[in-house]
This record gives sequence, C-alpha cells and structure tokens, in this order.
Amino acid sequence: MAEPRWRRHIVHFVEGIGAVFVYGLFRVLPLEAASWLGGWLARTIGPRLAISRRALKNLQRAMPDIGEDRGQQVIRGMWDNLGRVVAEYPHLDKYQVYDEGGRIEIRGAEHIRAQRAYGKRAIFFSGHFGNWEVPTLAVTQAGLGVVEMYRAPNNPFVDRLINAARSVVGSELAAKGSGGARRMLAAMRDGRHIAMLIDQKSNDGIAVPFFGRDAMTTPSLAVFARRFDCAVIPVRVDRLPRARFRITVEPPLPMRHTDDADADALANMTTVNQVLERWVRERPDHWFWLHRRWPD
Repeated sequence: MAEPRWRRHIVHFVEGIGAVFVYGLFRVLPLEAASWLGGWLARTIGPRLAISRRALKNLQRAMPDIGEDRGQQVIRGMWDNLGRVVAEYPHLDKYQVYDEGGRIEIRGAEHIRAQRAYGKRAIFFSGHFGNWEVPTLAVTQAGLGVVEMYRAPNNPFVDRLINAARSVVGSELAAKGSGGARRMLAAMRDGRHIAMLIDQKSNDGIAVPFFGRDAMTTPSLAVFARRFDCAVIPVRVDRLPRARFRITVEPPLPMRHTDDADADALANMTTVNQVLERWVRERPDHWFWLHRRWPD
C-alpha cells in the first residue's frame, strides 16, 4: 500500500528541519572543528547501522583479499569521510583552489587551463571519493562555465538546502534525468563544460565492468564526448589532514571513436570505470561503499 502523500510531506518537513539544524550547527563551528565533529559522529554511529553490512559486503566482493579487520577499518574510514563531507558543506566558500597556502593543493591544473586555451569543450568526471563537491571548484575557479549533473535527494527540502550550499561552487546544477540531460546538451551547444560523478547505479544504463563485475553505468559521458568531440578529464580528490584536500587533474583519456557507437560507448565507459577503480583500490576508505553499485 502506497504511503499517503500528506504523511510523506510531513516526514520530509521534519527531516528538512533536522537538516537545517545540523547545517546551522556545522556552519557556526570553525571549518576544522566542524569537519572533525562530523567525522567523529559518523564513524561512531555509522558502523553500528544495518546499512554498514551492505557496505562491507560490497567491499569484500570487490576486494576479496582485504580481510575482515582491514575491511572494518575501511568502513569506519568511509563513515568518517562521509561525516566530514556533510560537515564541510556549509564551508565550501572557504575553499579557494588556486590560492597560495590555501586548503587545497592542486596538481595537473594545466589540463584544466588547456581546455580554455584550446576553446575545446570538456567533460570533467570524478566519483563519490574524498569530498566530491571539491573537483568542480577547480574548474569553475579557473574561469570555465560548467553544468554539473547530480542526483536530487528524495526530500525536496534537503535538496534545496544542498543546492544552496553548492551555490558557492559556481556551477549550474542539472538534476539527473531527461530534464538534466537536456540542460547538459544545451550547455555543450553553448560551448560550456560538464562535470559528472560517474559511479552511481543507472538502471537505464549499460553493463560495464567495475571491480570484475558488471555495474549498470550511464553512458552519457561517452555519448556527449562522441557527439561534441570533448576532452574527457579525470579529477581526483584526496582528503588530507585538517579539512584540506589534494586535487589531481589527470591527462585527458583517449576515447575510441569508430563507426560502432554502441561498442565505443562500452569501451570508453570501461576506460572511465578503470580510472575510478584505480582510485578506490589506492584509497578504499575514500569511496562511498553504501551505493547499490552492482545488481546483486
């Protein structure tokens, strides 16, 4: 039996009030204190939740040699990172990528600036790794116009709060779906760029290998790259101590382009997933293992 609409609205409203309270609490705290508190709360509470069993199962199936103790350590680290990301949302305006001595180190910035110099459109991609709101800052603060695809939360009040926090990033937000795809298409036609997180399950996507198992993956990155001859640029974010980060912008990936568009999409998304898999293997505690990334 479907939940009555009025009850859902009440639940969303109460959740929204709670989200505003938490946001306000983290906002009044200094950035480092907020990040520490968010990490402490999440790593204290998160591993006790039933959903952590899914995260541990995903981890152990993706990396079967990791061992029980190391696996539990990774899951605690994942919760710590997630709590810190939440706590850092109200402070995104404090991150200036290109300031000397700031909170962000950047490597490979020339791969961003090159797109502006060449006048070529680019797709910058990352995953739910480190603080996944940070990569787009490197692009927008370099002066590039960006449309960023995101998955809207089910709660509209939380969605508005997150969008308000993200507004300082300087990108146009496009919610996942047909409407968002149209906005991304318009952006490409206008000569702007796209930022994407490519590690969420897409029921309408294609099966692409990820950690040796097929994962339903949206092919939109490959489709746009083919249609507009885009550079496809990986952007990784590693968390450093004291609410600091290292952004690594990797060279553009080689994209296959033949007469077989479907085969090209599979090959190119396989290349993209291999990049993300490499990052996760190096820092598994940085990734969001709670996703239902695989169909089983």
